[in-house]
Amino acid sequence: MANLTINGKSFDVDVEPDTPLLWAIRENAGLTGTKYGCGIAQCGACTVHVGGVAMRSCSVMVSEVAGKKITTIEGLADNGNLHKVQQAWIANDVPQCGYCQSGMIMAVAALLKDKPKPTDDDINEAITNICRCGTFQQVREAIHAAANA
Repeated sequence: MANLTINGKSFDVDVEPDTPLLWAIRENAGLTGTKYGCGIAQCGACTVHVGGVAMRSCSVMVSEVAGKKITTIEGLADNGNLHKVQQAWIANDVPQCGYCQSGMIMAVAALLKDKPKPTDDDINEAITNICRCGTFQQVREAIHAAANA
């Protein structure tokens, strides 16, 4: 049994300590915005924030994050107001299929927190999420739009 704080709410999850956080978020907390993509921390579809840091939840064990503040895509908006990255995603028509987008948005939100005005090199280094639809140009435009918002 572990207690997780996800999006400001407490969840008691009855899982083994080595259970990936992704599964506790989806199966125990019922928050399905965080997606399973590859299971080996390569694609980024499962990106969440742990203590404000972007992490790939498929490779983080529940025992590593108990007692830390976890934020998923469902908790990124503030009091019903979309985060500036979410707003930029909509304004720049980024998603196609949308599967990877929650993880991509979470990675970008963390980048902008650390580097409010990222360069293209900063984006290339920090955003390694994979979009199978190939919306990378729209993603870059949305990142710059959010940085200038």
